[in-house]
Amino acid sequence: MSALPSLRQLSYLVKLSEKLNFTQAAEASFVTQSTLSGGIQELERQLGAQLVERDRQHVRMTPIGEEVVERARALLSMATDLVQRASIAAEPMTGLLRLGAIPTIAPFMLPALVRTARERFPRLRFALREETTSRSLEQLRDGSLDFALIALPYDTTGLLVRPLFDDELWLIAAEGDPAVRPARASVAQLDHQRLLLLEEGHCLRSHTLEGCGLAERANATGIEATSVTTLVQMVEEGLGIALLPEMALRAGLLAGTSVVARPMGSPAPRRGIALVARASTARIAEFEALAEIAATLGREPKRRRPKVAA
Repeated sequence: MSALPSLRQLSYLVKLSEKLNFTQAAEASFVTQSTLSGGIQELERQLGAQLVERDRQHVRMTPIGEEVVERARALLSMATDLVQRASIAAEPMTGLLRLGAIPTIAPFMLPALVRTARERFPRLRFALREETTSRSLEQLRDGSLDFALIALPYDTTGLLVRPLFDDELWLIAAEGDPAVRPARASVAQLDHQRLLLLEEGHCLRSHTLEGCGLAERANATGIEATSVTTLVQMVEEGLGIALLPEMALRAGLLAGTSVVARPMGSPAPRRGIALVARASTARIAEFEALAEIAATLGREPKRRRPKVAA
């Protein structure tokens, strides 16, 4: 029987597929470039197939290389769960938990969630990471994250998903803007040509378009924001209107600005907040505990009222 590839070799290949640069992949793997290159060459020899195309300017994965990377991610994820399952069986609710969250959730929910979890489980430590949904789920599947907080709808095929609560989208506009004069804004009444969006890659963009019954399109304003903070600043300058999550508004995102908010009329556009994990996760106790805390926080009486248009 031929020697089997090692997990280390597989991790080198996965990292190279992400970076497509030997130097960067080696740095991310905390080894020298020669060590990483040698490990991948040995992996190719063991498998009897070329996994990587190399020239002076480019690094590309071959078709079989892409397939091996996909399977390697699954193997590395299962290996991570195996190690965790063994250690957690002896001491649940302890150790380091790697939690990801998307940018439109992280600053508004993670502080209270982590604080409450630490109070209940003082031996549980957190490593927090803020990423887009696609990147968070990629890191979840390859074992770099244990759990992630995301917004639904989104394709979560093959993952363990726990819906937590709904988060309505509110209309924001500069003070005095006609868009916020009605007590409750109607999706049908919105001037879609003035609608500001986050750049592609942020799920709030698609949730905004879906909530307004719009197909994916080029931004009519010609302006796209990289964050909700930038979106608020552009609205304050009168560049357009936007839809923002209620959790962000109640966290004080509009504080210190002249931007005002209006709830949307029924049926109000909304997104679902969910905690996701690998279906094979060994940390099911932590998953259920965090889901319960997050759901409770989402249902708590609102502590801060958004700045509503007069």
